[in-house]
Amino acid sequence: MTTRNKIFTLRKALAARRKAMGAGKKTVFTNGCFDLIHAGHVALLENARSLGDILIVGLNSDASVRRLKGPSRPLNGLADRARVLAAFAAVDMVVPFTRDTPYELIKALRPDILVKGADYSHGKIVGREFAGKTVRVSLVKGRSTTGLINRMGCKR
Repeated sequence: MTTRNKIFTLRKALAARRKAMGAGKKTVFTNGCFDLIHAGHVALLENARSLGDILIVGLNSDASVRRLKGPSRPLNGLADRARVLAAFAAVDMVVPFTRDTPYELIKALRPDILVKGADYSHGKIVGREFAGKTVRVSLVKGRSTTGLINRMGCKR
């Protein structure tokens, strides 16, 4: 399987989700910008995948990242970010979305488990009402894309 085969439209992801449900497989969902991959991202993805049989990663579009992080972001475009995520063994599907939150994506997919970092309080996790269970995972201290950018002297 190539990385391109793991990048799905919502329609294709819904079909795969229905098939997984029919097979009794547990689907996990997480999301993010994943602009510069670091150890914190890897830990999140591995933790999320360990909770079920299939991991779907919602990926913010470039326009969405700009609205959330500022005009100088993302550093890597959507196609590149999607391929890098798809290369991880822990990731089964990458599904880009254009809105600022994955609310509509989660509403459509209705994952068994929704995973976010522990920096999100339970009440602030978007789409939690459409998931069977919500899990907050610990962050890797000192690991963030913004921190990396600042350390490289590229403060934006």
